[in-house]
Amino acid sequence: MSTTKKYTIQTNPFVVPTNDGKVINEHFGLATNNNSNISIAHMKAPAGWSEPFQTPEFDEYTFVIRGKKQFIIEGETIVLEAGQSIKIDRNTRVQYSNPFTEVCEYIAICTPAFSIELARRES
Repeated sequence: MSTTKKYTIQTNPFVVPTNDGKVINEHFGLATNNNSNISIAHMKAPAGWSEPFQTPEFDEYTFVIRGKKQFIIEGETIVLEAGQSIKIDRNTRVQYSNPFTEVCEYIAICTPAFSIELARRES
């Protein structure tokens, strides 16, 4: 009889180094278990945070836990609040930001897994 478990409990996520104040804890993905199919990360974006525009080669799902997060998607500005979620299709130009006064806490899921190369950020 096999004793191999058919599940994985993540108790030690990879803390992705950042220089913009954002906290990224990757629970599953390339950094934690070399899974290229999906990444799941718990994020905290400080007030005033933003990233450059990008056109990722992955679908990205975002669920906002606390605060608000702004998305500029193909020129349209969308703001999500706690309890709301969004799916952004791959190859869509998007900018993520938190121009608000409180921290935005959210879960991000990318398929395939997030990588800086696949994010295709603009300089």
